[in-house]
Amino acid sequence: MEKVLIITGGSRGIGAATACLAAEQGYAVCISYLRNQSAANQIVQTIMQIGGKAIAVAADVASEQDVIDLFQTVDQQFGKVTALVNNAGILERQMRVEEMDADRLNRIFTTNITGSFLCAREAIKRMSTRRGGAGGAIVNVSSVAARLGAPGEYVDYAASKGAIDTLTIGLAREVADEGIRVNAVRPGFIYTDIHASGGEPDRVERVKAFVPMQRGGQAIEVARAILWLLSAEASYTTGALIDVAGGK
Repeated sequence: MEKVLIITGGSRGIGAATACLAAEQGYAVCISYLRNQSAANQIVQTIMQIGGKAIAVAADVASEQDVIDLFQTVDQQFGKVTALVNNAGILERQMRVEEMDADRLNRIFTTNITGSFLCAREAIKRMSTRRGGAGGAIVNVSSVAARLGAPGEYVDYAASKGAIDTLTIGLAREVADEGIRVNAVRPGFIYTDIHASGGEPDRVERVKAFVPMQRGGQAIEVARAILWLLSAEASYTTGALIDVAGGK
């Protein structure tokens, strides 16, 4: 049976690193992207150059129909998904809670929380042995912000990742006897361009002194944890939250 992986938000950062590593390990990879088609296509080309199989699909995970279409496209191109990485997530400019409006909160929560629920739902429909599937694995990309709170910067983002932790634990128990494992990685300060969205592209350089290992992390270091959780080597691991944060 072919290993088929969907990675949401796979055109950059942790998602892109995970896509390339997964392809090296024999997965047929679908990466979803919101706007940056050229970056997504570049990842696909990189995978194909090493003999892998990959497609890129435009999908807003905050849109239920986009998520349905994404999974149906993979059904047609590769067959049923066997692994899902809920990686797509957004943050907005650093600010205090007292300055946040409802539109901002709805954007963050709809993408980061609702999107992960919708993708997990579609994956379970295809993976669950109760529905005739062969099982599978889901990894949610959370953040150490879920337990640190990100005060003065991104309390809304941190709260959304707290919800992802709860989703991981609850869903893992819900589908444990249906052949599906559900885990999460919680990255710390990682060198990706998401920090530019918050208005501070060099944020990792500013805060790395507060990390016990005294450095920021690389996207590939998170990707390796994700691929382990997806693999048979983690066959008895479900409901786990693994910090990839240099001890933070």
